[in-house]
Amino acid sequence: MAHSLSGATAQLPTAGGTTAPAARSPRLRKQVAEALTAYVFLAPWLFIFVTFIGFSIGYALYLSFTRYNLLSAPQWWGLEGYRRVLTDDLFITKALPNTFEYVLVVVPIQTVVSLILAFAMDQKLRFRRGFRTIFYLPSVTSSVVISLIFVWLFAAQGIFNQIFQLQVNWLNDTRTAFFVIMGMNIFTTSGTMMLIFLSGLQDIPASLYEAAEMDGANKIQALLHVTIPMLRPVIFFVVTMGMIGAFQVFDQIFVMTAGGPLDSTTTVAYLIYKWAFRDTTVKMGQAAALAFILALIIMAVTVLQRRVIEGGGSATG
Repeated sequence: MAHSLSGATAQLPTAGGTTAPAARSPRLRKQVAEALTAYVFLAPWLFIFVTFIGFSIGYALYLSFTRYNLLSAPQWWGLEGYRRVLTDDLFITKALPNTFEYVLVVVPIQTVVSLILAFAMDQKLRFRRGFRTIFYLPSVTSSVVISLIFVWLFAAQGIFNQIFQLQVNWLNDTRTAFFVIMGMNIFTTSGTMMLIFLSGLQDIPASLYEAAEMDGANKIQALLHVTIPMLRPVIFFVVTMGMIGAFQVFDQIFVMTAGGPLDSTTTVAYLIYKWAFRDTTVKMGQAAALAFILALIIMAVTVLQRRVIEGGGSATG
């Protein structure tokens, strides 16, 4: 009796005139088909991500808790690798200060330069498309190629010294080598940042400038109270991307100075490579620990930067 009542209840018509199972089943099948289709299209990317990124990160995290020199099996030693990194003289006195100096010099300058270029390219100038291409060209050129060009320019007998009649060995002097690398990075990245700022400028409605003009605002006031506030999300993105790139600078240093002279251009990213592959006693586990410390530093600085920018936005408002 109970069984027949439950069967009858299952077939009760709904408000739309169809039975509940009949209405639910096609919809469920459609949802399952859509989900399967999505996963089929995502499968190649998921395979690549899990194989080359997810597994690599997980294995690197495991190695950071081991003593490993590539020749013998990893030996578990817990947090010892992290302790050695945080007490290493080269990391504390050279790599970490150099990295922060690089970030604090390169990121603000490249942001300001790219913003100025974006303002210039947003004006109605002749040949502005050609100028955009010229400014963007270094960004799409191989960093190794650009680095080799700068090595040639700033060599002891390079073209820069010949033009200005100087006797400076730019890349072998502890006072100048790092600044040459900084200048090259600003030169190669400003074009990309310029295009991002330019797209942000062109998304600002003209009606906002018209309203500011009707209120008596001059160009500087419109810049401070219309352009900059509207560009705040773009500024955050540009500064964040520039900061991450600056913290991870490696290839320019590898090509131009190899961390020298006297470790004056050694950064955290280059120290990871040095410990993992170049030292006579390979410290792969210690290098992996340093990589995760660098990731934590980048995350912490990004969160702090976001709070500062958002706090500035709320204060301005």
